[in-house]
Amino acid sequence: MAAETIYLGGGCFWCTEAVFDRVRGVLDVESGYANGHLDHPSYEDICTGQTGHAEVVKLEFDPAVISLRDVLLVFFGTHDPTTLNRQGNDVGTQYRSAIYTTTDAQAATARALLDEMQAEKAFDTPVVTELEPIQKYWPAEDYHQDYFLQNPNQGYCSFVVGPKVQKFQKAFTRWLKD
Repeated sequence: MAAETIYLGGGCFWCTEAVFDRVRGVLDVESGYANGHLDHPSYEDICTGQTGHAEVVKLEFDPAVISLRDVLLVFFGTHDPTTLNRQGNDVGTQYRSAIYTTTDAQAATARALLDEMQAEKAFDTPVVTELEPIQKYWPAEDYHQDYFLQNPNQGYCSFVVGPKVQKFQKAFTRWLKD
Protein backbone atom coordinates (compact mmCIF):
# COMPACT_ATOMS: atom_id res chain seq x y z
CA MET A 1 0.00 0.00 0.00
CA ALA A 2 1.29 3.46 -0.84
CA ALA A 3 1.99 6.15 1.73
CA GLU A 4 -0.74 8.67 2.47
CA THR A 5 -0.47 12.37 3.25
CA ILE A 6 -2.72 14.34 5.58
CA TYR A 7 -2.34 17.80 7.13
CA LEU A 8 -3.01 18.27 10.85
CA GLY A 9 -3.24 21.49 12.84
CA GLY A 10 -3.00 20.99 16.58
CA GLY A 11 -1.92 24.45 17.67
CA CYS A 12 1.79 25.19 17.49
CA PHE A 13 3.36 23.03 14.79
CA TRP A 14 6.48 22.48 16.94
CA CYS A 15 4.35 20.42 19.34
CA THR A 16 2.51 18.48 16.68
CA GLU A 17 5.71 17.72 14.77
CA ALA A 18 7.54 16.58 17.94
CA VAL A 19 4.75 14.11 18.74
CA PHE A 20 4.38 12.66 15.24
CA ASP A 21 8.16 12.34 14.76
CA ARG A 22 7.90 9.59 17.39
CA VAL A 23 4.93 7.69 15.91
CA ARG A 24 5.60 4.29 14.36
CA GLY A 25 4.39 4.24 10.75
CA VAL A 26 4.90 7.97 10.26
CA LEU A 27 7.39 8.40 7.43
CA ASP A 28 7.85 12.18 7.36
CA VAL A 29 6.63 15.24 9.24
CA GLU A 30 7.03 18.78 7.91
CA SER A 31 5.84 21.98 9.59
CA GLY A 32 3.98 24.46 7.40
CA TYR A 33 1.02 26.71 6.77
CA ALA A 34 -2.30 25.60 5.25
CA ASN A 35 -5.51 26.90 3.75
CA GLY A 36 -4.87 30.62 3.92
CA HIS A 37 -5.20 33.27 1.22
CA LEU A 38 -1.59 34.50 1.00
CA ASP A 39 0.92 32.68 -1.23
CA HIS A 40 4.34 31.91 0.27
CA PRO A 41 3.53 33.30 3.73
CA SER A 42 6.26 33.86 6.30
CA TYR A 43 6.02 33.06 9.99
CA GLU A 44 5.70 36.80 10.62
CA ASP A 45 2.74 36.93 8.18
CA ILE A 46 1.05 34.02 9.94
CA CYS A 47 1.52 35.60 13.38
CA THR A 48 -0.62 38.57 12.37
CA GLY A 49 -3.63 36.23 12.29
CA GLN A 50 -4.74 37.96 9.09
CA THR A 51 -3.67 35.39 6.45
CA GLY A 52 -6.23 32.70 7.21
CA HIS A 53 -3.54 30.01 7.51
CA ALA A 54 -3.33 27.34 10.18
CA GLU A 55 -0.01 26.10 11.53
CA VAL A 56 -0.01 22.45 10.46
CA VAL A 57 2.18 19.45 9.92
CA LYS A 58 2.25 17.69 6.59
CA LEU A 59 2.19 14.08 7.71
CA GLU A 60 3.19 11.17 5.49
CA PHE A 61 2.32 7.79 6.97
CA ASP A 62 2.21 4.13 5.97
CA PRO A 63 -1.37 2.89 6.38
CA ALA A 64 -0.05 -0.69 6.42
CA VAL A 65 1.64 0.18 9.75
CA ILE A 66 -0.73 2.76 11.29
CA SER A 67 -4.29 3.44 10.16
CA LEU A 68 -5.60 6.94 9.59
CA ARG A 69 -7.99 6.37 12.49
CA ASP A 70 -5.04 5.66 14.80
CA VAL A 71 -3.16 8.72 13.46
CA LEU A 72 -6.23 10.79 14.32
CA LEU A 73 -6.57 9.20 17.78
CA VAL A 74 -2.98 10.28 18.52
CA PHE A 75 -3.82 13.74 17.15
CA PHE A 76 -6.92 14.12 19.36
CA GLY A 77 -5.08 12.67 22.35
CA THR A 78 -2.24 15.19 22.21
CA HIS A 79 -3.99 18.54 21.76
CA ASP A 80 -7.24 20.17 22.89
CA PRO A 81 -9.73 20.00 20.01
CA THR A 82 -12.37 21.90 22.01
CA THR A 83 -10.76 25.34 22.15
CA LEU A 84 -11.47 27.59 19.18
CA ASN A 85 -8.36 29.27 17.75
CA ARG A 86 -6.28 28.44 20.81
CA GLN A 87 -3.95 25.88 22.33
CA GLY A 88 -2.89 26.83 25.85
CA ASN A 89 -1.30 30.28 25.74
CA ASP A 90 -1.08 30.24 21.92
CA VAL A 91 -4.06 32.28 20.75
CA GLY A 92 -5.10 33.13 17.19
CA THR A 93 -6.73 31.56 14.15
CA GLN A 94 -3.36 30.09 13.14
CA TYR A 95 -3.56 27.80 16.21
CA ARG A 96 -6.93 26.26 15.33
CA SER A 97 -7.52 22.54 15.50
CA ALA A 98 -7.73 21.32 11.92
CA ILE A 99 -7.69 18.23 9.73
CA TYR A 100 -7.01 18.90 6.05
CA THR A 101 -7.58 15.83 3.93
CA THR A 102 -6.21 14.74 0.57
CA THR A 103 -8.90 12.18 -0.33
CA ASP A 104 -12.63 11.63 0.14
CA ALA A 105 -11.83 8.44 2.09
CA GLN A 106 -9.74 10.43 4.58
CA ALA A 107 -12.56 12.95 4.98
CA ALA A 108 -15.05 10.13 5.62
CA THR A 109 -12.79 8.50 8.24
CA ALA A 110 -12.20 11.82 9.99
CA ARG A 111 -15.92 12.74 9.91
CA ALA A 112 -16.88 9.33 11.34
CA LEU A 113 -14.38 9.72 14.20
CA LEU A 114 -15.51 13.28 14.94
CA ASP A 115 -19.15 12.14 15.00
CA GLU A 116 -18.26 9.19 17.24
CA MET A 117 -16.38 11.43 19.70
CA GLN A 118 -19.30 13.88 19.85
CA ALA A 119 -21.84 11.08 20.38
CA GLU A 120 -19.70 9.55 23.15
CA LYS A 121 -19.02 12.97 24.69
CA ALA A 122 -15.30 12.14 24.58
CA PHE A 123 -14.55 15.70 25.72
CA ASP A 124 -16.36 17.86 28.27
CA THR A 125 -17.19 20.45 25.60
CA PRO A 126 -17.87 20.11 21.86
CA VAL A 127 -14.98 19.45 19.47
CA VAL A 128 -14.35 22.46 17.20
CA THR A 129 -11.82 20.82 14.87
CA GLU A 130 -12.07 22.13 11.32
CA LEU A 131 -12.38 19.37 8.69
CA GLU A 132 -11.76 20.42 5.08
CA PRO A 133 -9.83 19.31 2.01
CA ILE A 134 -6.34 20.78 1.76
CA GLN A 135 -6.43 23.83 -0.51
CA LYS A 136 -2.94 25.31 -0.27
CA TYR A 137 0.11 24.31 1.72
CA TRP A 138 3.41 26.11 2.17
CA PRO A 139 6.36 24.63 4.08
CA ALA A 140 7.47 26.71 7.06
CA GLU A 141 10.92 28.23 7.13
CA ASP A 142 13.85 25.84 7.65
CA TYR A 143 14.40 26.92 11.26
CA HIS A 144 10.92 25.60 12.17
CA GLN A 145 11.65 22.08 10.88
CA ASP A 146 12.58 19.59 13.62
CA TYR A 147 12.47 22.52 16.04
CA PHE A 148 12.10 20.47 19.23
CA LEU A 149 14.84 18.07 18.15
CA GLN A 150 17.18 21.00 17.47
CA ASN A 151 16.18 23.11 20.52
CA PRO A 152 15.02 20.82 23.37
CA ASN A 153 16.17 23.22 26.09
CA GLN A 154 14.61 26.36 24.61
CA GLY A 155 11.98 27.73 27.05
CA TYR A 156 8.84 26.97 25.02
CA CYS A 157 10.17 23.52 24.19
CA SER A 158 10.92 22.75 27.86
CA PHE A 159 7.58 23.94 29.19
CA VAL A 160 5.13 23.21 26.35
CA VAL A 161 6.53 20.82 23.74
CA GLY A 162 8.31 18.46 26.14
CA PRO A 163 5.21 17.78 28.27
CA LYS A 164 3.15 17.07 25.11
CA VAL A 165 5.76 14.55 23.96
CA GLN A 166 5.75 12.94 27.42
CA LYS A 167 1.93 12.76 27.35
CA PHE A 168 2.10 11.00 23.98
CA GLN A 169 4.77 8.57 25.21
CA LYS A 170 2.63 7.59 28.22
CA ALA A 171 -0.74 7.42 26.47
CA PHE A 172 0.31 5.84 23.17
CA THR A 173 3.16 3.45 24.03
CA ARG A 174 2.03 0.99 21.37
CA TRP A 175 2.72 3.61 18.67
CA LEU A 176 6.20 4.63 19.84
CA LYS A 177 8.94 4.17 17.27
CA ASP A 178 11.62 1.70 18.35
